[in-house]
Amino acid sequence: MATNKIPTLKEPRNYRNNKWTRASNSLDRNQIQRGLGIIISKIEVHPVRLEYSRPFTTALDTSEESHNIVVKITTDHGTIGWGEASPSPRITHETAETVLDALNKICPKLIGRNPLEVERLIEVIDHTVTANTSAKASIDIAVHDLLGKNAKMPLHRLLGGYRRKVETDYTLGIRKTEETLVEAAEAVEAGFRILKVKVGIDPKEDIERIRRIRGTVGDEIRIRIDANQGWSVKRATETLSKLERFGLEFVEQPVKANDVKGLSQVKRASPIPVMADESVHTPEDAMTLVKTEAVDLINIKLMKSGGIWKARKIAAIAEAANIPCMIGCMGESNIGITAAVQLAAATKNIQFADLDSDLMLKQKLVKTGGAGYDDGFRIPRETPGLGNLKIDHKLLGRPFITFE
Repeated sequence: MATNKIPTLKEPRNYRNNKWTRASNSLDRNQIQRGLGIIISKIEVHPVRLEYSRPFTTALDTSEESHNIVVKITTDHGTIGWGEASPSPRITHETAETVLDALNKICPKLIGRNPLEVERLIEVIDHTVTANTSAKASIDIAVHDLLGKNAKMPLHRLLGGYRRKVETDYTLGIRKTEETLVEAAEAVEAGFRILKVKVGIDPKEDIERIRRIRGTVGDEIRIRIDANQGWSVKRATETLSKLERFGLEFVEQPVKANDVKGLSQVKRASPIPVMADESVHTPEDAMTLVKTEAVDLINIKLMKSGGIWKARKIAAIAEAANIPCMIGCMGESNIGITAAVQLAAATKNIQFADLDSDLMLKQKLVKTGGAGYDDGFRIPRETPGLGNLKIDHKLLGRPFITFE
């Protein structure tokens, strides 16, 4: 069982045998279960604060930085798996503090277990805490990194190997129109052929911004919009009918996440395909929308689904219903983005991508390795696991919690 209290950031501690002790590099191997082959011998947890290059505004809020949690899992063979949580108070109902609390409960139960028994580990995690999906994702991603490294294969090849690169959009937050036009032009100049525009606060301003963006970038650039739950059913229907003439690819989450009936109404009335984002966290959520025929597309995010394992289930459910998926992101660094790129490259039904958050951050947590960017595409590495991540340990800092 985990202790009731997490130590302060100024006092790094190790967790062993149900007790907090001062940090130590020693490992009592007699305390580790045997007979499982490769086992988890250590989990280190690092809170990191990453600043955006510019404030990022949606219909929900404005963000200037991302408070992420990086997880490093080490096996008894010395292999390392990296994972990341990027919590969102508005979407996953998590903060950095709640992620730490969840990991404080989860990690002791994983020490001594085989990291390659992924579904069994997911079951243990789900039985330990409910919700806390980005916390769960951090472990899931690290375990999948180990899975690929153990197989000596890039994760995208191990999970399906459908494509070699993934085209991503570039996201334009809600800003003054003139500033948005400059940013849109810069994105196109950088090689992006798809723009995702945040809307959902003022319909008149939204329509005018889209009109001017289309006029600035031309007809060859694909444009999609994301309302982040900002509209009522009536307003969504009216606004989308006026936006039809700009040739938009689709609209994300026009109404409240829990308004499945309203989402279905918008889908039936809209001339633009409707994608669910905040409405789908779990495979069960996806099944609900499939049964009610509420959407045309689904946006999967590892931070919402709890990681790669359940994200694959969502993609499979959607594919069975002939609903294409997109893979999106929160405020992940290149660690979490790399996991999403690997999944998208592996999976046929993940046909769209919004994987640009790491490109918007000032700090580069991953020095080398991981998903690359080239002319609008995210490129998974052809090295084992997530792609031989080399982390900036100065930026990462000392572990906040160590479990052994």
